[in-house]
Amino acid sequence: MTALAQKESTSALLLRRLRSPAAWSETADVFAVLTAASLPWSTSLVGIFNALMLVCMVPFLDLRAFLQHLKRPICAAPIALFLLALVGTLWSDAAWGARLYAVNPTVKLLVLPILLYHFERSSRGYWVFTAFLVSCALLAAASWLVAFYPSLTIKPGGIERGIIVKNHIDQGQEFTVCAVALAYPVVMLLREKRYWLAGLLTALAFSFLANMAFVVVSRTALVTVPIMFAVFALLHLRWRSILIITAGLVVAALVAWQASPYLRSTADTFSSDYQLYRERGAATSMGLRLEFWRKSLGFFAEAPIRGHGTGATRGLFEQVAIGGITQASGEVVGNPHNQTLNVAVQWGVIGIVVLYATWILHLLLFRGDGLVNWIGLLVVVQNIFTSLFNSHLFDFHEGWMYVLGVGVAGGMVLGARRDAPKVGDAGS
Repeated sequence: MTALAQKESTSALLLRRLRSPAAWSETADVFAVLTAASLPWSTSLVGIFNALMLVCMVPFLDLRAFLQHLKRPICAAPIALFLLALVGTLWSDAAWGARLYAVNPTVKLLVLPILLYHFERSSRGYWVFTAFLVSCALLAAASWLVAFYPSLTIKPGGIERGIIVKNHIDQGQEFTVCAVALAYPVVMLLREKRYWLAGLLTALAFSFLANMAFVVVSRTALVTVPIMFAVFALLHLRWRSILIITAGLVVAALVAWQASPYLRSTADTFSSDYQLYRERGAATSMGLRLEFWRKSLGFFAEAPIRGHGTGATRGLFEQVAIGGITQASGEVVGNPHNQTLNVAVQWGVIGIVVLYATWILHLLLFRGDGLVNWIGLLVVVQNIFTSLFNSHLFDFHEGWMYVLGVGVAGGMVLGARRDAPKVGDAGS
């Protein structure tokens, strides 16, 4: 009889949770946390957990409030970029398979307004950021381990030093955003004289930077890290502190430069790659980018208003590659490795306006002070600058970093503004 009563009690509890909006919201939060935690490790898990998160948001969605939310410019801009990619299939000369494949990278942008809506109402946004930070810390530890014991890597298709999953570009973006994001809480803790916790977070930040200096060096990270630290310093530090910290970072950079042959060799490739491309037309990393950008500007000039259509990029490169006299000029790609040019070739000035409107609106969203505003601003700034060398808004890993970072942080900012006391409330 007791067992039957317990079974009925469990069923009743489960039924109550299925009818509870709060329970569904909490479950959606859990899947958002799992999405962030899995992002440094797996693409498949990101898709699975994200789909489950969206399913959990449906049962008690306030459709009228959600539709009103979609009218906000911060939501309308990424949706417009997806719609432009979809409509752009109508004037493209590419095969329909290529057109639809080129739409796919913009689909993730539709999740951004949903995250903004959900985390405006959820109090668990910090769980998502903490999960991502912890996951990246574990990845950094695994990266050091694989650097000394390469056979431990689980990455298929060959061994890349210090890489256990994915690649050095993705790993560099993760470690960069974590290291720079930690600067804000470190400074706040120091001002509160909580030195032990500040020291712990500083050590964690330097562990990410040390990995990028001695294990896996990303040229994109080498360019963007100083810019991101400069943004932080200008926003949150006094001039005296800026000078002291800059001096310390310069000393640390010089030590890393002398101690790390990998850092020096990676930096040296900037000039050597350029020279090989200029003198021999070699297909070096920098040379190929320059070749892609030069050709993409020509494609843009041919159709400056609405572009050549979704998925047309590869076909355009194939046409100009015929009879290429150097190795670099004969390369064919579907991505010019620059976000602006990627959009410009396909959708012209219209696409550029929508892309930059998205970035600017999201930058303006994080105008305030506080850790959440700093994280959101950092994610947008990182995406803008790294998109000079890659199409990071459309790439899977970096694109999801943007969607999760802006979606969760933006939702928290919107929620804080909604809950903030209005002028005159104190006397009512």
